[in-house]
Amino acid sequence: MKTELRGNNTPISLQNPNLFDSPQSSILSGALKGCLGSLDGACIEKLLLHCASALESNDVTLAQQVMWVLNNVASPVGDPNQRLTSWFLKALISRVSRVCPTPMNLNGNSSPQRRLMTVTELAGYVDLIPWHRFGFCASNSAIFKAIQGYNKVHILDLSITHCMQWPTLIDTLAKRPEGPPSVRISVPSWRPPVPPLLNVSSEEVGQRLGNFAKFKDVPFEFNVIGEQPTVPSSPCISTLECSSLQYDFLLNQVLNPSTLKLEDDEVLVINCQNWLRYLPDEQNNGASQEISCRDIFLNRIKDLNPCIITVVDEDSELDVSNLTSRITTCFNYLWIPFDALETFLSKDNSQRIEYEADIGQKIENIIAFEGPQRIERLESGTKFSQRMRNNGFFSVPFCEETISEVKFLLDEHASGWGMKKEDDMLVLTWKGHNSVYATAWVPCGFDD
Repeated sequence: MKTELRGNNTPISLQNPNLFDSPQSSILSGALKGCLGSLDGACIEKLLLHCASALESNDVTLAQQVMWVLNNVASPVGDPNQRLTSWFLKALISRVSRVCPTPMNLNGNSSPQRRLMTVTELAGYVDLIPWHRFGFCASNSAIFKAIQGYNKVHILDLSITHCMQWPTLIDTLAKRPEGPPSVRISVPSWRPPVPPLLNVSSEEVGQRLGNFAKFKDVPFEFNVIGEQPTVPSSPCISTLECSSLQYDFLLNQVLNPSTLKLEDDEVLVINCQNWLRYLPDEQNNGASQEISCRDIFLNRIKDLNPCIITVVDEDSELDVSNLTSRITTCFNYLWIPFDALETFLSKDNSQRIEYEADIGQKIENIIAFEGPQRIERLESGTKFSQRMRNNGFFSVPFCEETISEVKFLLDEHASGWGMKKEDDMLVLTWKGHNSVYATAWVPCGFDD
């Protein structure tokens, strides 16, 4: 997507246009000087790329000069472009500080400790825009169709939204003409350390779900599986080793038939919501053939023989080593939630500020970090679908009833939200631009 095609592209006046004319800034290109006086999204992107290029060539002085210009534009309480720029500026400051400590006193946002949400606040968080609800709706509809005729259902939930997806499915199952099946939900004791963060344990979440299921007369069981990997506090333990511990935990405990206590008379559903991007995609040195850790994970899922695997994630390609490419893709993708929030929330709205801060944390990880510390490693829906096919899965197309349910959901939100089908994917769009994809899969040769 080209930056100039954005919905909100109001030029931003520079507080100090003379920044480009200072002797220290003479190295800036003529193209950037063409932005003098007002900076729209396209000019901001040029500045970001100029800064990234300077960082990649280890020219910290030039990078700092460009950041001074960005600092004149960025504002955490401005319009969507200014707010987005403020988080990119913070990420760039974070990155350059790892190369060379800087005394720059810029307007980059501070990094406050993220507040833990109550369950009620989390419900409002996921309802704010359809970023999460879209995936809940599409996945639940596909799951409901896949488990028709089964009396016992076991759901392995790999998601970052603390089971907010399941009350709707439980309610739907309670209305099934032949009566509801018994439902068992298993969640790992470990989740990626990313927002949203909750102030209650997984066990308490399960207890609340159990109370709701009891009210709906749906037989219900909830399990937290595996012992959360303990990361030693020794400074000798690297990020790579921590990542390896968590990956081994998922393979050996979460995707283990004995740990899951799979039963012969139950059908297994695996639900992945904004999760797979946090799995490493490097090759596993211990494997007999060259295969990535992410592919090993998918093969382990296939061995569990689930009746359906639902996968929802953000539709962007951010797992690339080149910094300039990451900045371009990230800037031209993450403007979407900033622009969407602008349509119905005031600039100082606390929900909006918190939601944008969570996106800002993601931007910082994408831009400021490398190696195992960079955990935000999205791959596009198209690339992920090819990965699934390569690993022996067949896609399950979404039926018209699912499409109608998703459209009904989107009608409750701003008119800029839409949906389209790409092959067998459903894709959430904002003003025509891909935001989130939803897919459903079965293993080749699924044994009913």
